[in-house]
Amino acid sequence: MKVKNKYVNRSRISEKKFREIIKYFSLDLNAVQIKELTGLSRQTINKYLTAIRLRIVELSILQSAPLVGQIEVDESYFGARHVRGKPLFLAC
Repeated sequence: MKVKNKYVNRSRISEKKFREIIKYFSLDLNAVQIKELTGLSRQTINKYLTAIRLRIVELSILQSAPLVGQIEVDESYFGARHVRGKPLFLAC
């Protein structure tokens, strides 16, 4: 049995189509635009774009260096201030 696509295991699209999807992904086209250019269905394009994005995340996690040394945590609170007239806490 001949392998159609060396990048995706058990793929039903050719390697040429897959490279085309990657090319259009790198040009920042959305799934509908890629669908029109490649002739594949939008669901297929979405499936491959999701797989590409997940692979990018995996590689970025592997390449990111863990935090080393001493890490300082700030205790600042940037939430809402106390509203005048409302109690700070409920009396029990």
